[in-house]
Amino acid sequence: MPTNFVVIFLDDHAQWALSTYGNSEVRTPNLDYLANTGTRMDNAFTPTPVCSPSRACFLSGKTASQHGVHDYLDVWATGANERNWMERERTLPEILHEAGYTTGLSGKWHLGRNFEPAAGFDYWHELGDVNSDPTLISPWPTAAAAPQAQNPHNVTDRAVEFLRARDSASPFFLFVGYYGTHSPWRGRPERLVSGYRQCSFADVPVEPTHPFGRLSSESLMPETRDRREALSQYYASVTATDEQVGRLVDELDAQGVREDTMIIYTSDHGLNLGHHGIWGKGNGTKPYNMVDESIRIPLIINQPGTVLPSQVRGEYVTHCDLFSTVLEHAEVEAPEEQERSPRPSRSYLPLLRGGKAPDMEQIVFGEYGDLRMARTPDRKLLLRPDTGRHELFDLDRDPRETRNFYNTPGYEQDVQQLTTRIEEHFARHSDPDTDGLTVRQQPSFNPEEYWNHPDYDNLWWERNAQPARA
Repeated sequence: MPTNFVVIFLDDHAQWALSTYGNSEVRTPNLDYLANTGTRMDNAFTPTPVCSPSRACFLSGKTASQHGVHDYLDVWATGANERNWMERERTLPEILHEAGYTTGLSGKWHLGRNFEPAAGFDYWHELGDVNSDPTLISPWPTAAAAPQAQNPHNVTDRAVEFLRARDSASPFFLFVGYYGTHSPWRGRPERLVSGYRQCSFADVPVEPTHPFGRLSSESLMPETRDRREALSQYYASVTATDEQVGRLVDELDAQGVREDTMIIYTSDHGLNLGHHGIWGKGNGTKPYNMVDESIRIPLIINQPGTVLPSQVRGEYVTHCDLFSTVLEHAEVEAPEEQERSPRPSRSYLPLLRGGKAPDMEQIVFGEYGDLRMARTPDRKLLLRPDTGRHELFDLDRDPRETRNFYNTPGYEQDVQQLTTRIEEHFARHSDPDTDGLTVRQQPSFNPEEYWNHPDYDNLWWERNAQPARA
């Protein structure tokens, strides 16, 4: 029988904020269970540390320099939500739908035109922003909605509705996009927040401010002035999401399809909550950053009888690779690109079964506009062609990324080798009209893009009168 897929894709859930990754205080029993009975990827990275591009990387298997989404899409900005930013891509739900899968989304899309189903989806429950109602378009009769668009129960209710109403004779692909771990860090369920206010938060370092740029975007939010409360709210949102994951697992068990279903838990990117003095992700500073807390993501994959239990893998993987992994497990061929650059996507399905993938090198590449990065186990190089303010971090000597070794004698070979690797990677995996090096000539995504507005901060939360929901 073909494999079903439930992809749980969080917004802003950092890898460090999970018990299975070593956090000593956050409570995530359902995710711990999935990790203990499945496989945990220890070196999973986002290709771009901000919402919309990372989602596009997973859905297309391509880099931002290929699909052309280089920054988050501001739903309030004129025209940003009117455009279908994935129009020229054959996305994962499209490919699976054409192969006979029933497809559904419940939660966050954030790739334009969220008021109508994206190509390839049969069932569409999209959150909308925090001040709007969700969009619900279904081929089946639907139940009344729970109150508030951002209510996580509402997202799970609709996901369960899809699982119950689908054609049981066809395999399914369900994308569940929870918003809860995103800022503002307030308004979470008090029953959960109260249990965290006495924590030590020893897993979150108190550090000097990142010395390679100024604080921006979420780093300027008023919640950052009360570290303990903000962390309590964030931890509560992680636990609240964990409860919803349990509901999804229970539903699959009740339907008797757990062994036929691969559950994938991940996040669009990481998050700093005071790490390096930053609050937020890649755009928590200007120029944008690629600190490890911004780019490391959780990745737990579970399927009884198929995915090896209690396994921890150290291979370097990205959202692009997850695209190919899903397709290989579904036994569906990825479409060949005509006159366009090839995907950097590599399936790691053999790893999930306890095997090896000999072509997987311990290096990962990232980008954010015209910023480009290569990271190995002991070095990280960031190239900033707009300013020439390049950065090289020695992760052995300086794991907290506080010192720039780019011009330090003795590191010339590291700089040369990683520069060559970055140039080779993006020469192969970019398209002329969407290349990040030409981002200034491309459409605007939001009003605070660093490459166009280096001194402006979009204080979007001031337009949001409603509290965030966990």
